[in-house]
Amino acid sequence: MVQNGYFLRLIWIALVAVVLALLLHSFLYHYFPDVLQSNFSDDSRNRSANAEPRIVQARGSLAEDEQSTIELFENSRDSVVFITTRQRVMDAWTRNIFSVPSGTGSGFIWDDEGHVITNFHVIRGASEATVRVTDGNDYKASLVGASPAHDIAVLRIHMRFQRPAPVPIGTSNDLKVGQKVFAIGNPFGLDWTLTTGIVSALDRSLPGGDGRSIDNLIQTDAAINPGNSGGPLLDSAGRLIGINTAIYSPSGVSAGIGFAVPVDTVNRVVPQIISRGKYIRPAMGITVDSKLNKRLADHLKITGVIILSISPGSAADEAGLEGATVTPEGNIMANDVIVAIDGKLVDSVDKLYSRIDNYKVGDTVKLTVRRYGMQGEEIEVPVTLQSGE
Repeated sequence: MVQNGYFLRLIWIALVAVVLALLLHSFLYHYFPDVLQSNFSDDSRNRSANAEPRIVQARGSLAEDEQSTIELFENSRDSVVFITTRQRVMDAWTRNIFSVPSGTGSGFIWDDEGHVITNFHVIRGASEATVRVTDGNDYKASLVGASPAHDIAVLRIHMRFQRPAPVPIGTSNDLKVGQKVFAIGNPFGLDWTLTTGIVSALDRSLPGGDGRSIDNLIQTDAAINPGNSGGPLLDSAGRLIGINTAIYSPSGVSAGIGFAVPVDTVNRVVPQIISRGKYIRPAMGITVDSKLNKRLADHLKITGVIILSISPGSAADEAGLEGATVTPEGNIMANDVIVAIDGKLVDSVDKLYSRIDNYKVGDTVKLTVRRYGMQGEEIEVPVTLQSGE
């Protein structure tokens, strides 16, 4: 009986609490309705039938740098193209050949003959490429040629009417760290995107497609993402100063470190590709070896590039350069070591190739050579560069 009375009291207390809660809710609803309304409640009683859009505040003129950036993009975008590639693959079971999407990239119109410049890695391994221009039309592209050592490829499209204007050409040898740059491309397939930044550094190096490094690259903090490759890097005058070629990012997206092939290299390499289908490096007719040079230089405690041998009748032979000597015991004795070209230091084989690549066949360069047959005396030797074929 005692237990039953206890439960009856609990039930009675619960009923009283419910009644009090209902009374409190009714009181608040009639006298303080805002207390019970949530942020998403329907406040239909306070709606106004005369609500109008707010008056737009006049903006005023765009800033001068904004206007110049807009004009640069509008003047340049038609010269930039979107490139998609496809690759032929074979079904392992049926042996049938299929064409599948391979990748995307950017490029730009080079001249009035329909030549399009892009990166070599954009079209590497592709069996076909399609170029889309800003009016939305697609054109099948043919491969004119490429220089993997510079990550440059030349395509060609045939457009009958309304050809986009070529990108104006600038220079890269006078670039300064800190000057503004503008990149136009198609990152992630998002067509005709503009990013801006500055020249962050000059004379950077990255591994190239033929095992040699690509030197003299422009480093920029303008956002460069997958799909930007092959697009133009422009200066504030809208002139081409480089080809966006790579980013440095563990995640594969822009981390504020991008690289571009300088336009001076482009303007030297592309005409040869168009006329010959490939780039012919200037050469001297000497034999050098990167790995062997490092071992010998470390052993001999010297800095420079050791000439291993001279091709008979070559430019180096005519200039009187001397190759290394092999002793009866098989040891290599250095004779001539190249330490500079036109006053610019050379401390590796890659740097030697890079220095020479700034010239063309027929140019005469002045080598600073340390001749160990003359107790390491330094001499200057003029050499007229020959074809590297």
